[in-house]
Amino acid sequence: MVTMEMVHHCFSFTVVISETQEIIMEVVVLKVEDPSCFWIAVKGCMQGLVSETVYENLNAEMKQFYSSYKGADEVKAEEVEKGQVYVVFSEELKCWCRALVESVQCHANGCQLRCFLVDYAKYCYVASENIRVLAGAFAKIPYRAKKCRLHCTKPLTLRIDYCEDTAKIGPAKRWDTAAIQHFRKLLEEATEVKATIQAVEDEVLEVFLYVTIKDEKICVNDDLVAKHFAHYKEAEGTAGSSPDDSDDEVSLNAEYVPVEFVGPTFLARPKLPFGKEVSPHLEPDLAGCNSALEKGSQRSQTVLKDSTVPVVSMVPGVPSKEDKAVETERLPQSLSSNSLQTHTVEDDQQSFKSAGKEKNFVFLSKKIEPSLVLETAPLSDGLKKELVWNKFSGPTFTESYCWPPIAWGCDVVAISHQGNDPLLYIPPVLTLLQLDSDYQALPNMSGPLALILCPGWKKAQLVFDLLKTYRKGCRRRLHPMLIILGQNKEAASQVEIQGCEVVVTTPYNLLRLLEHNTGFLRRLCHLVLDETEVLLSDTTEQVFSVLDCYKKATAQAQGNLPHQIIAVGTRWNKHITPLIKEFMNDPHIVITVIEEAALFGNVQQVVQPCMNSNRTAELLKILDFTQRNLQKVLVFTDSVTEVEMIHKALKNNSVVSLKKHKESKCNARCVLERWRKMHSSGTPAVLVLTDDCLQSLGIRDATCVIHFSFPSLGVFGQRLQSMSDNFCTGDSAVDQEHTKAKSVILLTENSSCHAPEILHYLKHAEAEIPEELYSLNARVLESEEKEKSSRPLCASLKTFGICRNRTECPYRHQINLSIDMAQNIADEMIETPERVTILPLVVMNATNYFGRIIKKQKDQYTVLAEQMNDYFKVPEHRISVNTMEESMFYGLREGTNCHRVQVVETPAKDEENICKVTIKYIDEGRTSQVNSDQLLHLPVEFQSLPPQAVEIVVCRVKPIDNEVEWNPKVTDHINHKIKGKLHHAKVVHTLGRTVWVDPMVGVTNLPMIKIWINEYNIRTEILSTGLGTDNPEHVEEIQKLCRQIAVLDHAQSSERLPAEAEPAVEKFGTSVPAVLIRSTEEDTAGPEEASSPQDTSIQESSAGSCDSSVTLPSNDVVQAKEAEDSTVHQQKSYHPQIKWLQDKMTVTLKVQILRAADSKCEFSRGKVAFSAYSEGKLYVADLELYQSVIAEKSTCVIKDTEAVILLVKEKKGAWCKLLKNKNVHVSLDFEHWEESEDERPFTVDSAKLSYPPAGSEDWFESSEDSDTESDE
Repeated sequence: MVTMEMVHHCFSFTVVISETQEIIMEVVVLKVEDPSCFWIAVKGCMQGLVSETVYENLNAEMKQFYSSYKGADEVKAEEVEKGQVYVVFSEELKCWCRALVESVQCHANGCQLRCFLVDYAKYCYVASENIRVLAGAFAKIPYRAKKCRLHCTKPLTLRIDYCEDTAKIGPAKRWDTAAIQHFRKLLEEATEVKATIQAVEDEVLEVFLYVTIKDEKICVNDDLVAKHFAHYKEAEGTAGSSPDDSDDEVSLNAEYVPVEFVGPTFLARPKLPFGKEVSPHLEPDLAGCNSALEKGSQRSQTVLKDSTVPVVSMVPGVPSKEDKAVETERLPQSLSSNSLQTHTVEDDQQSFKSAGKEKNFVFLSKKIEPSLVLETAPLSDGLKKELVWNKFSGPTFTESYCWPPIAWGCDVVAISHQGNDPLLYIPPVLTLLQLDSDYQALPNMSGPLALILCPGWKKAQLVFDLLKTYRKGCRRRLHPMLIILGQNKEAASQVEIQGCEVVVTTPYNLLRLLEHNTGFLRRLCHLVLDETEVLLSDTTEQVFSVLDCYKKATAQAQGNLPHQIIAVGTRWNKHITPLIKEFMNDPHIVITVIEEAALFGNVQQVVQPCMNSNRTAELLKILDFTQRNLQKVLVFTDSVTEVEMIHKALKNNSVVSLKKHKESKCNARCVLERWRKMHSSGTPAVLVLTDDCLQSLGIRDATCVIHFSFPSLGVFGQRLQSMSDNFCTGDSAVDQEHTKAKSVILLTENSSCHAPEILHYLKHAEAEIPEELYSLNARVLESEEKEKSSRPLCASLKTFGICRNRTECPYRHQINLSIDMAQNIADEMIETPERVTILPLVVMNATNYFGRIIKKQKDQYTVLAEQMNDYFKVPEHRISVNTMEESMFYGLREGTNCHRVQVVETPAKDEENICKVTIKYIDEGRTSQVNSDQLLHLPVEFQSLPPQAVEIVVCRVKPIDNEVEWNPKVTDHINHKIKGKLHHAKVVHTLGRTVWVDPMVGVTNLPMIKIWINEYNIRTEILSTGLGTDNPEHVEEIQKLCRQIAVLDHAQSSERLPAEAEPAVEKFGTSVPAVLIRSTEEDTAGPEEASSPQDTSIQESSAGSCDSSVTLPSNDVVQAKEAEDSTVHQQKSYHPQIKWLQDKMTVTLKVQILRAADSKCEFSRGKVAFSAYSEGKLYVADLELYQSVIAEKSTCVIKDTEAVILLVKEKKGAWCKLLKNKNVHVSLDFEHWEESEDERPFTVDSAKLSYPPAGSEDWFESSEDSDTESDE
């Protein structure tokens, strides 16, 4: 039973409620969004609830009052406050309604209010002239619409793993469309709907819903679970909670939820918080309903504080979950669209919101009401339909906060993990572009209304495709345009932008266009910076040049035109600050990544190096400073043991501290209250806690966080959130002059695990970074590179000579002999002179192809192909393969042609024992999928010829504008020009089956006069498109990469080194057997000269060689050239200075090298081979030891100024010398040597490292004029 005593003062009142165990009522469903969000109205007359008759009378009285009474106060649009309740006239319902104002949108022709009708659960837009002040008498009646969700019923979805080709049902954050449709269908077909209210949480009723369909009573909750649309999961804080531990964070995994099997469907349903069970089907007799409403236990009265929004009793006797958790009384507020808002902690210029169980975080510079559902989003109806048609599942959390200010025409900066998604801005921008009245004052000339700048052509193409898709939902047909210009000057003059509203391009292309068309930006109203952090990092100068042009254009604009800048990205960038200060007008800043919000909020980042054993002492030093400044300090660690240890150490050092971890007896609320009371009384207390306690404490006002345990980036961000109330905001944040929060990281020798991501963040924050962190990062990256050893060599490294993001690139960046140096090499590769004939068959991109090197006399593959075709013409020879094995060779017949293929992947077979098999054509290089029954047994005689496919890379050309991929226009052009045609090329380097060529020339054979005509040069052809540019470092970077092989294999090769360079073998190019690297650098005249336009023909010899103009050098020339290569290598590599000392068990070598990179150290029983790069130079030390060592126990540790190699002796005792031969770079470390009395006199021997002649079978060096190379 409910009794009310209302005091009419600013719509506030006192309410006393009594608790009942269960309320069962017949309801009308007013509106459905999904099973977790729907509105109901209670039917009939029930004790304690307002009847429908009262609402009918209310409507009649409001109609009479506001239609006829002249004293009804009108409200001016500028006086309307969001979040307040007014009376508005609904055009749809044709009556006056109570409405909650959610947003005010002002346009040139007036203002529109987006409202939620609190008695009808409808959203509508109302003109400003149709709003009135809510009279006090009409405010006393509770709102009719009550927001609900199904109790403990959470969505499931089908998750498809495309890698494993499996599908599993699992928990989801959003309801599937099918589940929502089924839920709506049940309610539409129901002749009666009843609800039992279980709890109230966050102003939302949690109910079990029952429907009657064709005389069958169904529990909707159970039905969704039975059909696998949902599962039962009890909400946090309700299961097994007690007053003592209710605030502790509890992990509620499914297996720990108390369940019971009920009803005929045997569904696992959580026990209800009241201890009463609810059956899955509603019993016919509901006579106990009224008595249940009348029952209640004594509860203390709760008086609500004054509020400007009317708050009334919604249903009597229903305890909220917060009530049960902390044993306090609180009346739930009336259900309106206010319940869509997440918990807010507001400051003058700042809002922080945390949205429930999804643990979403948002930092707002100004308050924004999020559009959590598509129906309420500030988009045009056509766009909403188009989004639904394209199976749009949003709006996402970030979109819900970004769409409103963008749709209002405000400047916006949005930083989010989803900041690279164009749908963050496309729908609201398209909505704005449909408002014709906003653009009436624009000059009558060509030019776009909106400009989207993307970091590269690939992202620009994606945005353009999305614009073409979603323009279909626009009332007025929009015409987007993608502009990608080459460096050719005439390209810009050919661009026609008449009638184009939206242009998508990149900064470089826009600046090229502006050089030709200076008035391009005169009509521009909306400028979007997509992936802002990339734009401002890679094209800073170009972006600010564009912004300057836009600023000048807006200054010259006449009339009241909208001007808007939108910047979205995944990370904060230091250049965003001048963007905000100089080019934006009071922007809305939306940041949903905690650590990025900390950057904007000027949180000071400090890294304190120390030994792991000395962390506590270092912590005390830090706390000594913070306590003098009365800071609120949190010390985070990841283990209970460390919390106890730190707490004890602080106590012993007279530091007031509190502790909290999952095993603490004291609950979170108790700890939090004690901590805050101590600070308010002037006694600063340090709170030591584990990460899993942070959420239950809910601290947001700390001023200093100390990371006692080294965090991952995700944990780091969660820790920083505890200082979010002290993030700088407004001008103080933009000016970056003031800091109120500090983060201190204790860095130890054991902190290597997460070093790269934390280092990346600290660089991003421009913090002072100690050398120790760089050293840890180098070790981790080296370890990660070793883990990639079995992966393919990075394609970008091969194609352009550089990989721009090695840390995130999944591929290998170092040579792996077993992979890169193929053992099964075609003779054509071994016998290749530096000029070859190439047949490209597969074009991967503009400079990367697969094809064959054609034999000079009679091509072996041509003979093999003829033999295979003849063999498989006989039906009896086509023997299908029953059992396939990966990496094995098989035959494949396609029409009249037969191919040799290799099985790359064999998935599981289907019921008919047939499966799709991924194969590689080993003589062409392409891959494909075929049915397993198409593979044929390949006779051994057809397998003897090694695979003929080689990878061909054209050198010294790359995409313009620092793009990482070739534009498809260039690739298509080259593909059309070269595929299947003969080319002559000069080989400049080879590695396994990869050949780098420069130049590569398309040729035509004139057999009658035995001449080859040069038609085109591929590199020149690419440059002529304007989309390619010179890449002079390419060959040098490839040679630098391949020098690693000399280091890797030097320990083995030096054992077989001849005393003097012996003549190479008779045949040129066969001096290196299975492992071969070659390089040619006849670049004095430039590779282009080799195929200059003057060389219009190549004479063909009588022998019919396709490149007979190239004369093979004699053996004498080869030997002279190899000797020269050896000298070149000695000039390019250096021997480091080494000092050594010993004891009876070990020998220590100290290699003097600064900041070693790409270091390698190989141990064998009698040798040590060390190599590393320092300051751009390669240092190599190959030491043949005087006595034996245990290789498995020997180690190498890289330090800042030296590398320390520890050798474990095979036999105990002193060595009289270190090396078998003298080496002038090796000396005794006299500063640390301690000679025993019985130790024999000794000498420090050293030996000069000798190198074999280049081209010998034991040396792997990139010789400048060698011509061939081995494979894979």
